[in-house]
Amino acid sequence: MNRLLPLLLAALLLAGCKESPSPAAQPPADPLAVTAPESLAPQLRIETVGKAPVADILRVAGRIDFDEARVARIGATVTGRVTELQAALGDPVKAGDTLAQLHSTELGNAQLAYLKARAHAELTARAVDRARLLLSADVIGAAELQRRENELAVAQAERRAAADQLRVLGVSAAAMEKTATTGAINSVSSVVSTIAGVVVERKVARGQVVQPSDALFTVADLSRVWVIAQVPEAEVALVSPGQSVEIEVPALGNAERVGRLIHVGDVVNPETRTVMVRTEIDNRDRQLKPAMLATMLIQARPVERLVVPAAAVVREENEDHVFLEVAPGRYRLARVKLGPEHDGRRAVLAGLAEGARVVAAGAFHLNNERRRKELEGS
Repeated sequence: MNRLLPLLLAALLLAGCKESPSPAAQPPADPLAVTAPESLAPQLRIETVGKAPVADILRVAGRIDFDEARVARIGATVTGRVTELQAALGDPVKAGDTLAQLHSTELGNAQLAYLKARAHAELTARAVDRARLLLSADVIGAAELQRRENELAVAQAERRAAADQLRVLGVSAAAMEKTATTGAINSVSSVVSTIAGVVVERKVARGQVVQPSDALFTVADLSRVWVIAQVPEAEVALVSPGQSVEIEVPALGNAERVGRLIHVGDVVNPETRTVMVRTEIDNRDRQLKPAMLATMLIQARPVERLVVPAAAVVREENEDHVFLEVAPGRYRLARVKLGPEHDGRRAVLAGLAEGARVVAAGAFHLNNERRRKELEGS
């Protein structure tokens, strides 16, 4: 007995020292999952993710340029020395306005040749008339009349050639007739504008000797301008003439102008792997200046893409999310990658499969409920 007593006491002490077993540990709640309360259910609308035609917006760098159908590079029609300048940069001009005047010995020589050819043609014409009279009086033979008629034909051809040369040098028919009537030679030639517009470039100074190959002035009609941009080769299949285009000009506070593509290039630039596209926009207020930088936003050709309503998107930590329905009344926040909004929809780039059911309306309120539960749990 005495030996059993210490053993019993030790056993009782060990039993008293043992702790009662703890309840089983509960798994942590999913912070992305939420159950919609009954009060929120009427505000929620569920939609199935499906495909729809989506037109992406292509942003490409561009610049303002002259409308080449509304620009003229103007030079002299003869070789000569500039004696007077009548137009400066920025001056508005009309078609026919004089931009500069020059003195040309070439023009004087051409007028002298025209007067000589005209006088010779008149002289040979009178000789033919006399020969016909003499032939009728049997004074000369028919061969002599034929010789003089041949001389007249040559003289008339020389007169026409001299007149054509004056026309090439910019002399009008009225001015030629005046020269023929008065016999006065005028060696002053005018450089005139061929279109109405603004002088945007002047490459001549007083006293300079110029030739017909020199471009002295550039006149442009800036009421309409081009916007030219380069579309990457990989995206050129998405653009075509007639598509709507928005133009943003940083120099004007990104004020938007609207136009349509009028041309898509037929060749790829081998260095940049891009294709040139062009649009034409109104510029009657003259705010757009050639060479200004611009951004062209092209509404590309629609293609079938998975889409979700823009109202279904929830922003969390600067990323896009949507609520997926995992069971009736129960939802889970899922991160997705989406394209830009267009017509109230956003194209799915990653994170969703066709047929998934998402919260299309009420996602904002559902996310507030999820946050509230998360705060209570923490």
